Amino acid sequence: MKRSFYSRDPREVGPELLNKLLVVGLLAGRIVEVEAYLGSSDPGSHAYRGPTPRNAVMFGPPGGLYVYRSYGVHWCANVVCQPSGIGEAVLIRALAPVRGVSLMRAARLHGQIHPISDRDLCRGPGRLCEALGITSFHNGADLVTGDRGVSIVDDGMPPPEVPGVSVRIGLTKGAESPWRYFVTGERHVSGAAG
Repeated sequence: MKRSFYSRDPREVGPELLNKLLVVGLLAGRIVEVEAYLGSSDPGSHAYRGPTPRNAVMFGPPGGLYVYRSYGVHWCANVVCQPSGIGEAVLIRALAPVRGVSLMRAARLHGQIHPISDRDLCRGPGRLCEALGITSFHNGADLVTGDRGVSIVDDGMPPPEVPGVSVRIGLTKGAESPWRYFVTGERHVSGAAG
């Protein structure tokens, strides 16, 4: 994907990321759910109060990967949008596993008695990062060049003509904004499918 694809409003980029492939080394998943975050005008965004050491990547070049720890437990991955200095991004919320499913399952296994279903491997931002091995190592990676083995690839499957749209999930501020986009009817979507 060219840098110009990312250098736009995240409410435009988000729906167009649907059905693209997130690739990390030998692993790949189809993006089926995302959320847009609008920086200084969005109280739900990490960039709402300006740049900090934690969110500095959000203010970097478009096409960067902003990875942060949620509640000190789960890694979450965001695609940086807009030109440098603006601080907007799209959170990748869910993937449909495509390649390396057995490796994803092994990465998510924590001594459970029952195996993790394919549906639950990458359903949710923390789960998908764990399944694909996305960590702080990937924070700041350039998705355009495939830096650190991570990229977003267009394999020819178009985004849905009419994506599902809802409010974002799990926010206390900015929760009313309808900036969550998903592939309607897709079983790997993390929240309500519409």
